[in-house]
Order: sequence, then structure tokens, then C-alpha cells
Amino acid sequence: MVSIEKISSSENKMTFLLKKSTPAYSNALRRIMLTQVPVMAIENIEFSKNNSALYDEVLAHRLGLVPLTTDLKSYELPESDEDIENKKAKCTLQLTLKEKGPKTVYASDLKTADPKVKPVFGKTPLVKLLKDQEVELVATAILGKGKIHAKWSACHVWYNYNPKITINMKADFEKVKDLYPPQVFNKKGQIDEKLILEHNLVDAVAHIKEEVVKVEYNDTEFIFTVESWGQLPPKEIISESINILDSKLNELAKLVK
Repeated sequence: MVSIEKISSSENKMTFLLKKSTPAYSNALRRIMLTQVPVMAIENIEFSKNNSALYDEVLAHRLGLVPLTTDLKSYELPESDEDIENKKAKCTLQLTLKEKGPKTVYASDLKTADPKVKPVFGKTPLVKLLKDQEVELVATAILGKGKIHAKWSACHVWYNYNPKITINMKADFEKVKDLYPPQVFNKKGQIDEKLILEHNLVDAVAHIKEEVVKVEYNDTEFIFTVESWGQLPPKEIISESINILDSKLNELAKLVK
């Protein structure tokens, strides 16, 4: 059975080891993280005023690409355009913007009806207003998937085979020392496996001289790195993607029967 082992984790980045897997399953999981995990983003905008230097369409595009923190427990994917047009409470969220220049308008100036859903990066500049220029609008945010538009992509993710690294500093090391990236050497001037992995330089050292650094790969273990754009924490993205993949596999099993 497939298992997961956490390697490292921070607020918006997580690295984990996927064991007892296959390339097909691993790639399917990667694609689901990129395209199937739903997050909030602005979809529709109603402008009341906008005499700024940016046309409505340009400002709307900027607003659509602002990452919004997402609460998957409180919202669901719209089933039809009517859900969005009727502003169904379970599917949509209203954000308002009303500003007058002179000033720079930031993402943090958006007023949200739900404090759980707000711009991830409040200092993102939206538009610069000169004296007497105004922007007033109502934006509608909905859940969506990255396969429809990049603004609904939850993260960037990649994986590699889990490497087994064998280092032998006695085998003609001095002759090939200058061929290795400087980042892989520790303070003692020795090649360090931890530094190779930390700087993602496995491929860079793999074929210089196998007698010094030999790299072998386990084709059933994969090291994943997930970088969230901030809408969801990496742990939730991983958990949600596994649930989605399991659901699709169960559905396929039923069809096969």
C-alpha cells in the first residue's frame, strides 16, 4: 500500500517521500495537485466607477490573478452558471473595492464578506490612482480548478525518484574535484549527501565519476516537493489530491466491474 513520509515542511512548502508507488500513480497525483484541487479566485466583476489609467478589462484581469485564502469546508464548486449569476451563498463570495486617489490601491484594500477568504499577499499593487481618480466595484469569487484557468491552480509541484547516493572520497577525488558544483561541499571540503539533496543537485553529480559519487534510483519511491501559492497549506493540498485520486480510482473500478 502507498505510504507518505514527511521530509521537510514550512508554511507554503512541503517535501515528502511517496513509498511503494509507481510512475503512473505518482504522475497522476502530481497532475491532480496542479489541476484538480479547488481554490477560490475572482470570476466576475461589476464596475460602478473606474476612471483610472487601467481599463476595466485590465484591472479585472489583475484582480482575477490575486490568490485568495480558501476554506474548502464552507464552499462548494458551482454546478452551473446560474449558481454564480444568482450569487448562491454556498458557491460565491462578494468582495468590494471603493478607493479614491491619490493613492496606490493594494489587494488588502479589498473588503471581503468572509474573513476566512482574503488576498494571500495584501501588498500586491492593483492600480495607482491620481488625484480625483476613483475605483468602485463588486467582485464575485468562486471555487474553481486549475484545469479551467491558472488562477485556480493551488500550487507548483514536482517529483524525482528517491536517490541512493554512495560517496567515496578516496577514488581519484582530487582529479575530478573541480567538476562538482561548489554547493555540494561542506566546510571540511568534502562532498556531503545532505547538501546534494538540499540543493537538488543529484543529476549534477550523478555522471561525473561513479567511483567518487554513485547515484542509484529506487523506482518505487518518489520525492515530491509542493509549493503552495498560499490559498491552501501544502498539507491540505496533498490530502485533498489523494482523496480526489482515490475517488476517481474507485469510480473506475466500478465501471470495470
